[in-house]
Amino acid sequence: MSNETQQAFDAGSYESAHFELDDDSVVVVVGSGAGGGTLAAELTRQGAKVVVLEAGPLLRNSDYINDEWPAFNQMAWLDPRTTSGSWRIAKDFPNLPTWLVKAVGGTTTHWAGATPRFKAHEFKARSTYGRIDGANLLDWPITLEDMAPYYDRAEQKIGSTHRHGRPPLPANNNYTVLANGARLLGYRHYATGPYGTNAEPYDGRPGSVQDGFNFQGDRNGSKWSTLVAELPKAVRTGLLDLRPDSQAIQLTHTPAGVVDGVVYADGDGLLHRQLARTVAVAGNSIETPRLLLLSSSPLFPDGLANSSGQVGRNYMRHTTGSVYARFEKPVHMYRGETMAGLIADESRFDATRGFAGGYYLQTIALGPAFLASFIDPGAWGPDFTQMLDAYLNTAGLWIVGEDMPQEGNRVTLNTTVADKLGLPVPNVHVDDHPNDEAMRAHAYRQSELVYEAAGGVGTVRTPPYPSTHNLGTARMSERAEDGVCNKFGQAHDVKNLFISDGSAFTTGAAANPTLTIVALAIRQAEYIINQMSTRAI
Repeated sequence: MSNETQQAFDAGSYESAHFELDDDSVVVVVGSGAGGGTLAAELTRQGAKVVVLEAGPLLRNSDYINDEWPAFNQMAWLDPRTTSGSWRIAKDFPNLPTWLVKAVGGTTTHWAGATPRFKAHEFKARSTYGRIDGANLLDWPITLEDMAPYYDRAEQKIGSTHRHGRPPLPANNNYTVLANGARLLGYRHYATGPYGTNAEPYDGRPGSVQDGFNFQGDRNGSKWSTLVAELPKAVRTGLLDLRPDSQAIQLTHTPAGVVDGVVYADGDGLLHRQLARTVAVAGNSIETPRLLLLSSSPLFPDGLANSSGQVGRNYMRHTTGSVYARFEKPVHMYRGETMAGLIADESRFDATRGFAGGYYLQTIALGPAFLASFIDPGAWGPDFTQMLDAYLNTAGLWIVGEDMPQEGNRVTLNTTVADKLGLPVPNVHVDDHPNDEAMRAHAYRQSELVYEAAGGVGTVRTPPYPSTHNLGTARMSERAEDGVCNKFGQAHDVKNLFISDGSAFTTGAAANPTLTIVALAIRQAEYIINQMSTRAI
């Protein structure tokens, strides 16, 4: 981390610009994560004044705790939420369906750093997969060709390993076990990246110290996040007004249906209204639709920008699960980066496997505290403790694959449960689609075969953890009746309102979403600047 960035975010000397509440020339960005933080940096770089409203506090790198549960309690969005549906998370984590960060930098401070691109067919899921009963599939209004230059810029911004001449991360034991099994099983596409953690110094950030606490904020600052990379750059322009502990609760609009401000609560619960020329919402796929639904009015009785009825619908979180394997000799999976490599062979489209879409197998390492909590929630007895007893000899991987968008999988307002501000909390309803279940079963089997090939003496299938890849709920669409926003994330119903996070995803693809969110934010910033310069908004 550069000295200037360290001083801005670590030594307590952080000072951003200050714009008045009645300044209606600003762009207000709600959320400071991959979408919002990147968008703010790109807009300020191009001369726009930006106010970022972040619901959580400003945590500096030195604040992070290299201890799983204290770090979770420090970083996670712990406001009440409710859950329904047949998905396993409703049983295991009914009050914590999603694992997000409530702090400056958003979930980029927690993400593992995987940066694969979407494949061409994943932008055309409806055309490629055909009709799938129960799935609300739709082609994206953009293509891989449209996205390619922005993927390049996003990879360069993040410093993705294996890309643009960036060196790979070193292989730790957890990856070596995965790679050996992949090779013996006949897989061909496995590597230690691409990842957004520096193998060597890059863009003012140091190289990784391989400390194994990537999920806990990365005290070293070698992992890209908007906290350490994008927001400091925006601060230096003098055009960013970053307001931590500021939770947006309503978007206001003119009689003509143009957004003109954001009402937010500060850390003391006091309400303020920031006027705005343009508003971009990037609160993640839970808080983004919640805010739009909370912003209903006589003009928008079903929620802002919701003439299609699609706000909150088509929630996706990827088809996930984990497999842990015991070996006769020590693996020490916790040494090195948390996610140190992946197998990409199964990310292809191959309907002969019995499902549409594809998936990745990615190394994962949990400490003893988290492993005991998540390996089989609620379990006990000798079968459960066997894996914990063998912790030093354990290797682990995480499955991440494309789940099907369904209209019934949605975020709604639970009017029977209120948060500390007295507002209805979001309810996350999910029923697994048969395609999701078939993919997960296939991925479990392949994972076990990988570890058996590498010499594993026993495996455990772990059900999904609280969701971190939250997608959909305000999706892009060519036609206004099919979604919430257009190919630039501009709301179909409100010309100066933008969706700037994973909520805009039309379908989920198999790839981890952060790279695509960042690429879309870069592209969106160019569009917003053009629209404002021509007075279209």
